[in-house]
Amino acid sequence: MATKAQVLYDFTAEPGNNELSVREGETITITNQNIGGGWIEAQNARGEIGLVPEDYIEVGKPQAFASGGNAAPFDLSFFDSHTAAPAGTTQAQVDLAQPETPDTPAPTFTSPDEASNGNDPWAVFDSHATGGFSNNWAAQPEGTETGQSSSAWPSTAQGHPQAYQGPGAEFDEWDDEWDDVKSSGGYAESEAGDAGAINRGGAHGSSMKISLNKFPGFSKSGPELYLLSKSGGKGPRLPVYTGEVGPVWAYPETQLDCLVADPKKGSKMYGLKSYIEYQITPNSTNRPVNHRYKHFDWLYERLLEKFGSAIPIPCLPDKQVTGRFEEEFIKMRMERLQGWMSRMCRHPIVSSSEVFQLFLTYKDEKDWKMGKRKAEKDETVGVMIFSTIEPEGLPDLDLIEVEQKCEQFSRFTKSMDDGVKDLLTVGQEHWKRCTGPLPKEYQRIGKAFQNLSSVFTSSGYEGEATLTDALTDAGKTYEEIAQMVAEQPKKDLHFLMETNNEYKGLLGCFPDTIGVHKAAIEKVKEGDKLVAASKITASEKAGMSKRASTMSYALQAEMNHFHSNRIYDYNRVMQLYLEEQVKFYETIAAKLRHAHSQFTTM
Repeated sequence: MATKAQVLYDFTAEPGNNELSVREGETITITNQNIGGGWIEAQNARGEIGLVPEDYIEVGKPQAFASGGNAAPFDLSFFDSHTAAPAGTTQAQVDLAQPETPDTPAPTFTSPDEASNGNDPWAVFDSHATGGFSNNWAAQPEGTETGQSSSAWPSTAQGHPQAYQGPGAEFDEWDDEWDDVKSSGGYAESEAGDAGAINRGGAHGSSMKISLNKFPGFSKSGPELYLLSKSGGKGPRLPVYTGEVGPVWAYPETQLDCLVADPKKGSKMYGLKSYIEYQITPNSTNRPVNHRYKHFDWLYERLLEKFGSAIPIPCLPDKQVTGRFEEEFIKMRMERLQGWMSRMCRHPIVSSSEVFQLFLTYKDEKDWKMGKRKAEKDETVGVMIFSTIEPEGLPDLDLIEVEQKCEQFSRFTKSMDDGVKDLLTVGQEHWKRCTGPLPKEYQRIGKAFQNLSSVFTSSGYEGEATLTDALTDAGKTYEEIAQMVAEQPKKDLHFLMETNNEYKGLLGCFPDTIGVHKAAIEKVKEGDKLVAASKITASEKAGMSKRASTMSYALQAEMNHFHSNRIYDYNRVMQLYLEEQVKFYETIAAKLRHAHSQFTTM
């Protein structure tokens, strides 16, 4: 008798991988449960047969799930009230304690490693608000979208983000590790960003009671969780010091770096699924580890969830379905992953975090699996990351100064974002001219000179051989220049555009990061009214102001880190660009001087 199953989550098949697209609530028939690697073979009502992730279905009675949680999430709807509790009433308490529960299977999502955006590796970048990469920037002017969310926090808002398969996933036993917490962090799918911090009591049995509905417009993803917390966060302390330019993070003595190289094509499930695996070698160990794109995606989601409220985490290069095994695409993908990893390595907080170190230095399957589970059960995420920040020897800032710093950074990042996008637009237009009409103009000039030489040759006059040869040589020179013009953007403009595209992605994250700080300022202002109404004590209000000051120091340290990197990056890329431009024009000048020397002076 055929086994029926209920689909719990939408799944879109990857072309060419024998997969079957299914939709939530759909009933399918299981035709083969022995595929392995976390997959089953199933048939839908239309008679189509293909592979489906086994954790995306449920055999027998359907059951509603929260996205990847360990236990049923709390009903937090009472936080959404827009009216303050009347004076004298008992303030509701949020109890985040959850009982110890064993890990339950979470949906395993094996989505396409990439989403198609064209195969031209030298094409210009897209204009995603999040700073995502596209391989077809010439075809997508600023302001267009290619299906990616305009939110700077896309990964945590998805119902079931891409699950991660540990290194060595070409072996089926590696694919069976998906019996742990979902990579979305274990909170309800309707909540995004820092909201995860509320539901993350999970399997840890931790408890935290906070009077959150003292605020009329309490938001589950807002800064109230930190502002009203009674205890510090778990995990390493993140000190902020006074530097020459103001508050700064604590930087390591040796700068972490890594090399992304040696891409290799692998396959699993008897060749049904293929992928590209990259070798990453950190300078701290000089021992290479292997990762696929989806592993980078897992790392991005972990970093975004943990640090996103305090540190802008730029998006990875876009995914792609078609053409992802072509040599030029692999080269471009590797270059962009290298840029992303280098930027993460240069950040003192990100690079020293446990999850980042795990990604670079895991020893074996057991080490990876344990580290992965620990990272996905981390409670100090979202706005609670501020509870680990400790301004060393810095005085508390008053609210006016905090607000002024926040506005200053907001204005600068917005202006720089506009400037970066403008340069990308100009660069896009210049790239098109260099690879299109401009070389053709030089070719036309070259052909015109050679045609004139042919005409002169037909005169039969014996004394003009020197002239006709010189004209022919000049024509060939202009054709060579045409070829140089067409190839030059790859040598200089490419790197300038890549750097600007990186910063467009980084700047696209700042509005949300700064928005957390602005929301905290507003909540502290509301605290004055609550003190006047005797809903909170003056000491509680003072604690909120102190925490807002800590958040401000974190923002200042982050902006100073951003500025120092910006100065370094643009100095470096402009030097490279101008050096290549000088070589380009010197080569052209040399060719023109040679052509000039062929003509005799009468």
